[in-house]
Amino acid sequence: MTIAIASGKGGTGKTTLSVNLAKLVSATYPEAETVLTDLDVEEPNSGLFLNSEVVDEQRVTRKIPEWIEEKCTYCNICRDVCQFNAIAVLPNQVLVFPELCHSCNACVGLCPENALRMTDHHIGRLKHMTSEKLNFVEGELKIGEQQAVPMIAQTMDYSREKFPESALHVYDAPPGTSCPVIESVKDADYVILVSEPTPFGLHDLKLSVKTMRKIGKRFGVVINRDGIGNNDTVEYCREEGVDIIGRIPNMTEIARKYSRGELISSIPEVREQLFHILENISQITGQSVLPGQKEEE
Repeated sequence: MTIAIASGKGGTGKTTLSVNLAKLVSATYPEAETVLTDLDVEEPNSGLFLNSEVVDEQRVTRKIPEWIEEKCTYCNICRDVCQFNAIAVLPNQVLVFPELCHSCNACVGLCPENALRMTDHHIGRLKHMTSEKLNFVEGELKIGEQQAVPMIAQTMDYSREKFPESALHVYDAPPGTSCPVIESVKDADYVILVSEPTPFGLHDLKLSVKTMRKIGKRFGVVINRDGIGNNDTVEYCREEGVDIIGRIPNMTEIARKYSRGELISSIPEVREQLFHILENISQITGQSVLPGQKEEE
């Protein structure tokens, strides 16, 4: 089972839910491999809540074209085929802009003189860590890089290839509804949308719901800081037929633990809700999230 945890905006509790959900399962079922993957590569912060040890660290690259001056006839084909304006042809020079390049290889493949070749461009780093029984994979985009999607894709590939038989994969997706989010949730069996019961939270939840429906993902909503704001989010979910699979209460104890970088899954009310979320996902998808869950039911 792969669960992606997303939100329409930052600060709703997406990372908090991701870390505590993964940590709870790994501690409760140590015999079943659990993997937490931080895909918020522009600002990964799941690791702040984990005492982890680095097992592996890799340099991550993507392919961009390199100009070979002595072969070039300045025919402009590379410039014309590039849909992202990543190549400029001057009278005596060809410029490649890595920030705009999408590594599609069209310019290299269609150059009649073989005056372009694909080379590695450093975009970030990937870390594999362990925190007791939990495997933790983190991708971090290099400062100045414009495209998060290649970094997210390679982080997910590492996680799936390294742990192909894991009982549970939890993806901490980036916030929003743009391309990085789509890349993060595309292979998930189920998507949890985290929202707060406030006007701002509801506004962004509506965008997330539309996005998930557009790409055909199964999803449900977890209301964080339940008890603040108003009842509009609950009414919206009821009217739209969206499952509310859990509610994390608004508690001072949660805020205190969070501010100290501690896990909140030790709080009984939170722990109960986390198991409730997993049970609801199993019932909705027909797939067992927890080991032995079907037998227990």
